[in-house]
Amino acid sequence: MTHDEPTNFLYPFLDAREADPESLLADLSASAQAKAAESLMLRRATLAANAEPLDRAATEMARRFASGARMFTFGNGGSCTDCTTLAQLFARPPIGRPLPAWSLTADPAILTALGNDVGFELVFARQLIARAQAGDIAIAMSTSGSSPNLLAALAEASRRGLYTIGFAGYDGGAFANNPNVDACLVVRSQSVHRIQESQALLGYRLWLLVHERGDRGRAA
Repeated sequence: MTHDEPTNFLYPFLDAREADPESLLADLSASAQAKAAESLMLRRATLAANAEPLDRAATEMARRFASGARMFTFGNGGSCTDCTTLAQLFARPPIGRPLPAWSLTADPAILTALGNDVGFELVFARQLIARAQAGDIAIAMSTSGSSPNLLAALAEASRRGLYTIGFAGYDGGAFANNPNVDACLVVRSQSVHRIQESQALLGYRLWLLVHERGDRGRAA
């Protein structure tokens, strides 16, 4: 008898009650290698497909940072941790000059207060109202590209004169062709795992390009 677990699709051979340990290890190894190969191919394709919006976004961000801009990132679930990692990369980089960047998901007191008092759909928009100003940068990270609280925050950011960037998966969701999103970086995959892996690389490439353009601007 097998157990119907929601994660069985990841490793279906585990449910087959394989009696041969060597065969099971071989299946596990093959599965891991296949996922790694799939991830590598997607990350390479994603960088190539997003080369133009990445370049454009980095150029604008470097220009704004040079003028005193600050960056705010936000996301839900796994994208919450990804957006915090991205903000930390800009604020505490391994090389180069730190840039002012904050994750709007970092303070649970603020998130829970706003969620309780005004509703979860506005937890990021209200923070931008309180903290952001024209010329700043807003980055929303999502796998679906359609989260209501991210769309509300992007609309608020656009109204306030922030430069807005959306990270999305699938076909870009509601971020794609959205007048409130100045640059949309899309990972064209149906797998949440692969989307987030590629978004991490997009974030790193974005930081690297901003860092290079900032150095070039100071040297000019």
